[in-house]
Amino acid sequence: MNIALIAHDRKKETMVNFTIAYKHILEKHNLYATGTTGLRIKEGSGLNVNRFLSGPLGGDQQIGAKIAEEDMDLVIFLRDALESQPHEPDIQALIRLCDVHYVPVATNLASAEIFIKAIERGDLDWRSVRKTNMFK
Repeated sequence: MNIALIAHDRKKETMVNFTIAYKHILEKHNLYATGTTGLRIKEGSGLNVNRFLSGPLGGDQQIGAKIAEEDMDLVIFLRDALESQPHEPDIQALIRLCDVHYVPVATNLASAEIFIKAIERGDLDWRSVRKTNMFK
């Protein structure tokens, strides 16, 4: 599976801890992240992460393009709901693309843990069927 990992500034440490806790699951998949988040994950967990630009500089849109191309299977986006984000339109566009292309998206730690456990159990294997145009 291709998994995108994104975290707002005040959630980056939580994302690093999440990737450390679930490294045994995540290391079996292709990981993508926005710039600083990806670097922090790499340094903190040792996981191999394909990095895009920083979110406000276009990284959210780069991940959105992978979603639109049917090349992303899960997005974990730990959002800071208590702070206004200057690139909020990009964030909303990314979430909208997830809805349009049937890509599960977790926006907080609780839903991220549910999805990561689902991956471990094989509950998201339907994503490979989706790619055969079943839902188009």
